[in-house]
Amino acid sequence: MFKLICCAVVQCLFLASGQVFLKFGLEKAGKFTWTWAFFRDFLTNWWMLASGLSMVAASVIWFYILKHHDLSLAYPLVSISYIFGTLAAVYIFHETVPLTRWVGVLFIMIGVAFLTRPA
Repeated sequence: MFKLICCAVVQCLFLASGQVFLKFGLEKAGKFTWTWAFFRDFLTNWWMLASGLSMVAASVIWFYILKHHDLSLAYPLVSISYIFGTLAAVYIFHETVPLTRWVGVLFIMIGVAFLTRPA
């Protein structure tokens, strides 16, 4: 169980960091247009590359998790990424997170604790 939890936490860190990099990349991309110039700039954006690499790393770890563990246990653990995403919103993007969202994060943490508890 410990190995699954460690893998899930690392996978969720990559997943959340991919979203953070994606947000930075989209902020650098400017206004969306259906032009070659937009897509060229988009594809050469280092933040987008970092996002893609993070997503690939998360996927490879996810492949390992699915290969060795029950989906009914593994899939809900992906929700750990919501916790990391909320923390990134506060500490990286300096967003204000209302109390209701923090309560939701607390419920996610409680759910993960119930999931990983021995039967």
